[in-house]
Amino acid sequence: MRTALLQSSGRPGSVAENLQVLDAAAGRAAAAGAGLLVTPEMFLTGYAIGDGTGRLAEPADGDSADAIAEIAGRHGLALAYGYPERDGDAVFNSVQLIASDGTRLANYRKTHLFGCFERDHFTPGDTPVVQAELNGLTVGLMICYDVEFPENVRAHALAGTDLLLVPTAQMHPFQFVAESLVPVRAWESQMYVAYVNRVGREGEFEFIGLSTLAGPDGIARTRAGRAEELVFADADRAFLAASREANPYLKDRRPGLYGSLL
Repeated sequence: MRTALLQSSGRPGSVAENLQVLDAAAGRAAAAGAGLLVTPEMFLTGYAIGDGTGRLAEPADGDSADAIAEIAGRHGLALAYGYPERDGDAVFNSVQLIASDGTRLANYRKTHLFGCFERDHFTPGDTPVVQAELNGLTVGLMICYDVEFPENVRAHALAGTDLLLVPTAQMHPFQFVAESLVPVRAWESQMYVAYVNRVGREGEFEFIGLSTLAGPDGIARTRAGRAEELVFADADRAFLAASREANPYLKDRRPGLYGSLL
């Protein structure tokens, strides 16, 4: 499945403008043959928007979800987008996957919040593995800091995730996560990992871009730079199966020895 990674911070604070950016990117991605477009963390509203986080938060089936479902259907590709999700009084840092026919497939709430900024504005999710079937692949959802915990990614591997989508807001000076850690996660858990970052300065943060889709061989299939960019790579089921056969990490595990990790 050809996957498009939208490296952009959009227009922080403006849902309407971000929907326009997403619509334009979806058109370009579909024209290039992509079956899936992934945005960064909190793309719908912007990340460093302070109290605007709660004000702009929407339910998973809110107006913006309907608008994005319409975009997905019109362009004929699936969309995974980051947004602040309101559920009663709680606000979650979430990512939602919508199919090419506009069906809402899966919604994930970030389980590991990073720093005081996120802990002040969000409630942590409590479901570590959220998946959906898409174009013959089992697609998993995760957000930014979550991927830095190997237990998280291994849980997806054991649940059968083929392609892990990780919208992110990775900032300076942590570029080694995109450059080194993400390919290692893909290798050690034998899956594709699409890590899609914001870019540029936003409030107190400087986002470093470097979005990538890493394969189960630990090699980046595509790598964005430090500017707004739409990049593409393929998640190949046949290659994934061959890689899993050649690399026995998952089969050679000895869970009985790992009790202390709990």
